[in-house]
Amino acid sequence: MDVAKYRTLFIEEASEHLVEWSRALLALEKDPGSGESLELLFRMAHSIKGMAASLDYQAITEVAHAAEDRLGRARAAGRLADAGELPLLFRALEGLERMVGVVRESGEAPAPDPELVSALRAPAKPTGVPEKKAPRAP
Repeated sequence: MDVAKYRTLFIEEASEHLVEWSRALLALEKDPGSGESLELLFRMAHSIKGMAASLDYQAITEVAHAAEDRLGRARAAGRLADAGELPLLFRALEGLERMVGVVRESGEAPAPDPELVSALRAPAKPTGVPEKKAPRAP
């Protein structure tokens, strides 16, 4: 197997997916309930995860998988859980861009980012209007 050929393909495709990720985040910033943006982000994370796993880039796989799981929950809910989600997804984008950059520059697998993975796996803190309790009967 010509690993250099697949590495080049990975770098090209992952870079394209990350550009799409960035665009989708900007769209989501304007419209937090954009199902189309959430769907696109989910697909990009899924694609990057699969490509990275096939080349044994474990650190990229872990971040992309954690982002995919978080985006899957948001997608199921139809929106981001809270205002803190967007900065975290931008942070995931930056982390993945950095990791793909390491592969581009060195040809080596990047170092893990356990702090980012942990942040992505942490439960979201839903916000919104508190649920009103029904008045108690006298």
